[in-house]
Amino acid sequence: MMHQVAAALPDTEHAFTPYYCDGLLRVLGTLGALDFTVAGATGPHRALTDRYLREHALPLDPRGRRGGYDLVVTCSDLVIQRNIRGTPIVLVQEGMTDPEGRAYQLVRKLKLPRWIASTSTTGLSLAYDAFCVASEGYRDLFARKGVPRDRMVVTGIPNYDDCARHLANVFPHRDYVLVATSDLRETFRRDDRRRFFAWVEGIARGRPLLFKLHPNEDHARATAEVRARFPDALVFARGDVNAMIANCEALITQYSTVIYTGLALGKECYSYFDLHQLRRLVPQQNGGASAGNIAAVCADLLARSRSRASSAPLERAS
Repeated sequence: MMHQVAAALPDTEHAFTPYYCDGLLRVLGTLGALDFTVAGATGPHRALTDRYLREHALPLDPRGRRGGYDLVVTCSDLVIQRNIRGTPIVLVQEGMTDPEGRAYQLVRKLKLPRWIASTSTTGLSLAYDAFCVASEGYRDLFARKGVPRDRMVVTGIPNYDDCARHLANVFPHRDYVLVATSDLRETFRRDDRRRFFAWVEGIARGRPLLFKLHPNEDHARATAEVRARFPDALVFARGDVNAMIANCEALITQYSTVIYTGLALGKECYSYFDLHQLRRLVPQQNGGASAGNIAAVCADLLARSRSRASSAPLERAS
């Protein structure tokens, strides 16, 4: 997403960095304790990021060490890194936010670090100048949490703004019930797989099943569990989940942003989230214009920042 936004700003100089943290989180990330998140230094998320940056030959500035930037564009404000504080920031909604559970309530009540409650606290830093959100529904949701409406701009988000494009694909299977699992156990949350599988079986009603495992799951364990309960099901640990959704008859998810692709394509959908609310939150479908919309927000902020700097009074030399 950040790459697409940068491409829509061709007249600016860009630099990219994998996600990073300071202090204790940096130490934990280096030790591998955070490898199940984007903050891990040696985990699968970091490996995918590094590969993407290499394949696209993007200019790198690890941890933003070079500094001197006029603007920072980021997909997460759960941590506001020390070296970007004081720099204009555009926050871009990455995807679905987690439920407002017990951790969220404790963070709000006790003013604990936002990252403890994961993405349910997205937007609550208020350290940004503009927050680009996926839809009017999400603007309402974030406003209810306390984010000022005048800081938010409904731009859509690049990964989910043109779901119709996935209908043209080469995935060989069709007319199945797709089950997109979540990484609840890998992120230290409760996942009753027996209950989940019983729910899946009731929805499928004998229709063919295809499982797409979450990238962060223990694939060997998850595959064995599926095979034991549904021996005829197809199981994919990798592959384009959006193409799988485009070709499916019904989509079953736990807590996954991919439900939005199914809803946007008019599929029969099931989720642990309330579907009525999800339909209000579906990202704006604008034919792929979101990156340009976000870039326009960035360009406006840059222009205003430079205008303020040029009009500031000069200090008198002593």
